[in-house]
Amino acid sequence: MNSEIFLIDANSFITPYKLFYSCELAPRFWSQMGIHIKSGRIAILDVVKDEIYTNKDALSDWLDTVGISKIIDRRKQPIISRYSEVLHHVQENPCYKDTALNEWAKKSVADAWLIAAASVYNYTIITFETPNKGLNANSQSKRAKIPDVAGCFGVKVQNLYYMMKQLNIKL
Repeated sequence: MNSEIFLIDANSFITPYKLFYSCELAPRFWSQMGIHIKSGRIAILDVVKDEIYTNKDALSDWLDTVGISKIIDRRKQPIISRYSEVLHHVQENPCYKDTALNEWAKKSVADAWLIAAASVYNYTIITFETPNKGLNANSQSKRAKIPDVAGCFGVKVQNLYYMMKQLNIKL
């Protein structure tokens, strides 16, 4: 049995909610997601939870009712240490402009925290972000992306549809 645990980026909740599977049109999707959140196969980082709660809507209402089994507290020392390493990597990587570090270091931005937590716990990050195919030192990027940085820390990154297949979530 596959015991892979998925750590979800906020965009993997918000994008389906707003564009594909609204709570009222796709209740089965949200019900199945809730089952896996309760079982602990889907973990949620505290910063991601906070981001979802910034909008008082059906998505935040749904999350209130789910009963999160694995809520990851970014304040745990191993995560804080790895977070520092992730930010240091972005700072020292010649492919990124200073703005990439400035964005990731903001209190409300979960990206570096997701990588740190996934690295510490060996979780798979689920995000709609895709790698920056043109990333190089001659054309620095002002934005770091989760798949690019996560790979440097041995963290697996997949999209929502991969997770849905692994968890047998059907629409």
